[in-house]
Amino acid sequence: MSLIEQAAQRLEQLRKAGVDIPDAKQQEKTQEPAVQAASPNRGVHAESDSGGQADDTGSLHSPEMAMSRRVDIDLDILKTSGFIRPDASRSRLSDEFRVIKRPLIDNAMGKGAARIKDGNLIMVTSALPGEGKTFTAANLAISIAMELDNTVMLVDADVARPALLSRMGLAPSKGLLDILVDDSIPLSQVLLRTNIEKLTLLPSGTPHPRATELLASDAMVRLLEDMSHRYSDRIIIFDSPPLLVTTEARALASHMGQVVVVVKSESTTHSDVKHALAAIEGCPVRLMVLNQSKNVTKDEYGYGYGYGYGYGTTGA
Repeated sequence: MSLIEQAAQRLEQLRKAGVDIPDAKQQEKTQEPAVQAASPNRGVHAESDSGGQADDTGSLHSPEMAMSRRVDIDLDILKTSGFIRPDASRSRLSDEFRVIKRPLIDNAMGKGAARIKDGNLIMVTSALPGEGKTFTAANLAISIAMELDNTVMLVDADVARPALLSRMGLAPSKGLLDILVDDSIPLSQVLLRTNIEKLTLLPSGTPHPRATELLASDAMVRLLEDMSHRYSDRIIIFDSPPLLVTTEARALASHMGQVVVVVKSESTTHSDVKHALAAIEGCPVRLMVLNQSKNVTKDEYGYGYGYGYGYGTTGA
């Protein structure tokens, strides 16, 4: 197939996906400014469908973001669910996540003691269900989105028991599983831009009988490589299945630069924690978060979530 035929086929796919494609005359009129915007001496200013412009990295409102769908997270629902609310006053919970996120951001951006391969891919998991991994993943993503220099993608990779969208008051949507099943669907088509600046969601997608196999497939590996290297300022957080319940979490962990293991205080046994850590011993960086510590007073949202953390690297 010639390059012209390939281009025509791609344009037709975009039209079917609902993307507005300018006609040839419009392209001629905008051709010169587009070339100027790509000049090394000027920042990229890709227009988004909300009328915004990209920052100097070109990723905040990139063509990918322009094609994605916009959703509004109800901030009152965030508060009711105990999540960090970006526009709220300072709280104990937000302060605790400031401490937790700092080493993760440094590792992701290559500011740690040693550069970590795929450090911007961060998996949040636990040994067993019910330990608070989804709560931790969402709060970590919101906290990082409040940074000035980073964008965040939050991925619901717990494909057997997806919970992120419902916890945020959003309806189910196409996502991760859909693009793994059909490689003609671009990532940008299933991303959800949110009203929390710099936070984008990738839902788990349409339920599939072989969801666990898809998460461990070559298609997933290629997707992770693309996501990791596409934008230098983006941190990608995966809400993963528990390590001791399913096998896909271990497969996913093998491609992560950092793994956060959530441990429920006075609930998770020492044996379960030991086995969970053994399952991810090949990961360059492992950070442990102690959840629901009883010696911490309730914060303003009524949650008694106390977070302690431990930090380790392979070979340590």
